[in-house]
Amino acid sequence: MSLDPVTIGVIGFVLLFILLAMRAPLGISMFLVGFGGIWILISQGAAVAKIGLIPFETIADWDLAVLPLFLLMAHVIFSVGLSKDLYDVAAKWLGHTRGGIAIATVGGCAGFAAMSASSLATAVTMGLVAIPEMKRLKYDPALSTGCVAAGGTIGQLIPPSAGLITYGIITQTSIGKLFAAGMIPGILEALFYMATIYILCTWKPSLGPPGPRYSFREKMSSLQSCYEIVLLVFFVLGGIIFGWFTATEAGAMGAFGAIGFSLIRGRLTWKNLKQAVIETLKTTGMLYGILIGAFLFKYFMAVTTIPFALADFVGGLPFPPVVIMVFIMLVYVFLGCVMDALAMILLTIPIFFPLALSLGFDAIWFGVILVRMTEIGLITPPIGMNVYAIAGIAKGVHVTTIFRGIVPFLIADVFHVALLLFVPQVVLFLPNLIG
Repeated sequence: MSLDPVTIGVIGFVLLFILLAMRAPLGISMFLVGFGGIWILISQGAAVAKIGLIPFETIADWDLAVLPLFLLMAHVIFSVGLSKDLYDVAAKWLGHTRGGIAIATVGGCAGFAAMSASSLATAVTMGLVAIPEMKRLKYDPALSTGCVAAGGTIGQLIPPSAGLITYGIITQTSIGKLFAAGMIPGILEALFYMATIYILCTWKPSLGPPGPRYSFREKMSSLQSCYEIVLLVFFVLGGIIFGWFTATEAGAMGAFGAIGFSLIRGRLTWKNLKQAVIETLKTTGMLYGILIGAFLFKYFMAVTTIPFALADFVGGLPFPPVVIMVFIMLVYVFLGCVMDALAMILLTIPIFFPLALSLGFDAIWFGVILVRMTEIGLITPPIGMNVYAIAGIAKGVHVTTIFRGIVPFLIADVFHVALLLFVPQVVLFLPNLIG
């Protein structure tokens, strides 16, 4: 008895999750399921042709060059120690208030996110700098670790965001417009977290004692340590928004500028440049391998007709589109409990992207919502990758304490996501300026 394409697609999904549960690499898992599914549904020749064509097209794609270029920019900035400078600036300007060092940590996370493209890198980097300082000032361990784990998630939204880049590549959506769309929501996310810390420390001052107060001259002096890189980020992102260059060209400008400013500062040595290039190559190779598997799996999903069948089914439900979108968002909350952010993005795009378009939602807006929901998955139990990363550097703090510290920030996330859902212009204002 032959199986229909939808049934084969469901079986493929089940096999994929089994492979992931067995800790098989994500890219290889999607590659194997996609290859086998195409072989069954079309032919052996078609499957073999795809595994010859997709890797070449992926590696040769000019638009995909944006990924290694922004990664090089991030690794250079990380290697020269700019993260500590960003934290020092935020601490001197904000640290004297109740909960000020925690607020400054979130501000530092937002600043570093604009250069790192990674939530995990943002959380670990800022955690190494901020957690010892908050421990010295006798901050509550749950608040100090929770604010770093939550603040790190901003790295997934503020451009250049690896999540938005991946979404744009898979869906063939303008990465420049996605970057523009992520800016306001990312800044608002940081402000929501800062307000949460302020409210907590006003309610219970012992959670976050104030740090030392600095003079205005000291505050202004601190800006000299990183103003070039901040200007570079504004130039790169502004250039995308105002159409001076494409996202790929912006990545080249960012990488060139990061190297140039670091040389002028005398911080870039042959050793840390070599290390930055090696780390960029490692990360790029891993991401390209995953993308090749994702493209093959996406083609398999299209052949199964599951996205179209799901769109027809959902379109017949007696619910308004916004209610269906809430259900989709809840699915991401659940998935965040069992898999990492990149896996969520790659596995769900073939299903939910066509569905979102069929419901009349904007592709740019949905990309920001999708990435925002994967951010929440980075701090929800039982996986919460940011939480476990912080547990690894916060010596003596149990992971349950960090999850307890996450709770107020998850509440802030609910309000932030509701704002993006019901006021879509928050996301679409800047992309609409691009035209």
